[in-house]
Order: sequence, then structure tokens, then C-alpha cells
Amino acid sequence: MRVIADFRSRDVAAGGQGAPLAPAFHSVMFANAAEDRVVLNLGGMANVTWIAADGAVAGFDTGPGNCLMDLWAQKHLGKPRDENGAWAAAARADARLLEDLLAEPFFALPPPKSTGRDLFNEAWLGRKLTPALDPQAVEATLLELTASSVAQALRRHFPGARRLIACGGGVRNGALMARLEQLLSPVPVDSSTQHGIEPTQIEAAAFAWLAQQALQGKPGNLPAVTGARGARVLGAIYPP
Repeated sequence: MRVIADFRSRDVAAGGQGAPLAPAFHSVMFANAAEDRVVLNLGGMANVTWIAADGAVAGFDTGPGNCLMDLWAQKHLGKPRDENGAWAAAARADARLLEDLLAEPFFALPPPKSTGRDLFNEAWLGRKLTPALDPQAVEATLLELTASSVAQALRRHFPGARRLIACGGGVRNGALMARLEQLLSPVPVDSSTQHGIEPTQIEAAAFAWLAQQALQGKPGNLPAVTGARGARVLGAIYPP
């Protein structure tokens, strides 16, 4: 069986950031000629894809998705995640801490941009914390950080959005989804399930699509998203 891997290198070689790569797939799956849409992927990091009714596509990473919330839940609950956001929902976000977190320069950078755990990690968070902070309030603040950074990015760059379609593991965090609905109202916030694909299957489907593009010799990146000098066929094909 052939294996297709290393999807980012050719985009990077063309001057791009090698991420995010999902927007090309999002545009294939979720475009609608009747309305401008945003697809939000809530993985470890959060990224957005703008899909205009006229077919224009843009996208970038907005910042942390689940990574900091999961890290904090593991540290203080001994669990891989704050299930459904229940722990965070029972506390109040700390306004001063949230302000400090949102002061991170990445949030103000113009797209194209991408990020990862090389920036948003335990050391980064630790530099923002004080011993007096209640751990549960920190979790609530981290949830608010994800929701607020997404909402700010949409207001700044995609104010014409008429619908948001959310995917990724973060869709299972009910408290996070509820907060996004509050911050983005009156824009509807849908799960990708409502559009035919289960939220946690989107990333696997996206890379399967990228593999298909590679086998057919078709580009898989979007230069407007990654900053590459042009479209590139992505991935290295390894024979059986």
C-alpha cells in the first residue's frame, strides 16, 4: 500500500508556513453560493477558514483551541480534558489574567499566520499565572481565551460571515460552544454534523483529500492561506 506523507514541506519551500492546510478541504466541503461562511476547527489549536459565497477562500490559525484547557485539566483533575467544559463552566474567568493572555503578540499579527504548541504551552501559561489564582478560575479563563480569540479574529477579518460551522474535538465542549454562540450572536454556530460530517472526522478526511490530490498531481495548498508563492502539489508518495 502506498503511503502519502510530509504534506507541509513543499509549501514551506515555496515560502509558506505549511499551515493551516485544512482550508482547501473546507472550501470543497462547505462552500455555499447563498452565504459567506466561516469554518472553525477546534483542535489543539484553533483555525478558521473564510469561504465567501463567490468562492474566495482565506484562513489562518487564531490561537489555542483545546491545548491549554486540556493541559490544565490534566494537571489539576488528572483527566485528559474538562469533560463538556463542566469544570470551567462552574467558575468565573479572571479578567486580569484574560487580558494578559490576550496581550500575546501573536493575536495581533495579520494573516497569513500559524502557531502551535511551540508557543502556546505550559511554560507560556506559567509565565502569566500568579500563585493566588484559583485553578478552576484559570480553566474558565482558558476557555474564555479560546472563545474570545476566535471571536476577535472573526470580527476583525471576516465581519461579513453569515454562518460559522465548527468542527474538531472542541465541538464536544458544550461550555465552549455556548460561549462562542454568545460572542458571535446573531451569527448561527453550527456543528459540522449539521452539514454531513462528524466534527472529529474532519481532519482525517482533510488529509485523505490531500493524499488524493497528491496522487492526482493536483495542488493541495492555498497560497492566500499559507503565504506560499504559489499552489503546490503536497506530500511525498512512498511505494509499498
